Amino acid sequence: MKKAFTMVEFIFVIVVIGVLATIIIPKTKTNPLQEAAVQVLSHIRYTQHLAMIDDKYNTSNTEWFRERWQIFFSNTTNGSNDKWAYSIFSDKAGGNTGNPDVSEIAINPLAKSKLLTGGYSGTVQYDDIQGRNTKELHIGEKYGIVDIDFIDGCSIAINKQRIFFDYLGRPFYGGAHLQTKAYNDESSVKLLKSKCHIELCLSTCTSALSTDKITIELQAETGYSCILDSHSNCI
Repeated sequence: MKKAFTMVEFIFVIVVIGVLATIIIPKTKTNPLQEAAVQVLSHIRYTQHLAMIDDKYNTSNTEWFRERWQIFFSNTTNGSNDKWAYSIFSDKAGGNTGNPDVSEIAINPLAKSKLLTGGYSGTVQYDDIQGRNTKELHIGEKYGIVDIDFIDGCSIAINKQRIFFDYLGRPFYGGAHLQTKAYNDESSVKLLKSKCHIELCLSTCTSALSTDKITIELQAETGYSCILDSHSNCI
């Protein structure tokens, strides 16, 4: 004869499921700000990797240093629909313009038919009809990032922020296309000499609550990068 569940056993099972749900479900909730920071951090490291394996030194090109690999954050009207996106590229085709031309943008290693850009005016836009853009890099649309701020060691008063690296992985900030010599400090292009903090914010960074922003730290010289916790420790 089959033995059926008693009502007490049935209620016990329901209670156990409920307890497990309260433990598991919060851990499965997504945190767009954290996800955006993890992605940007991985792409900063990938940009550094590209710079180290692709040394741009060229004796026949006196401006070879302008071609160093960079990660470039921008919010252009046509390119990214006035929302923040970024591109990883080496500036060389048609002269060093500072803009990520199609042939200059890194190929997405996880999807070889796509380029590592979330969209930029005049090149590969966020709604590219050929589908060449990587939508995750359009962090304004994907993660709701409203503002990006470069502060402390890499503070520059422009709305298009860049980090680039030399063949040793040393980080610079500003536009590589504006540099006049390989290691010159220009007015808006400098070798990083102290910690750079990149803030990703769900509102204007200067007034955002601590819960609405997250900070990526980039070290001088080594280019080591990490996400900071609420106590400014690397995690």
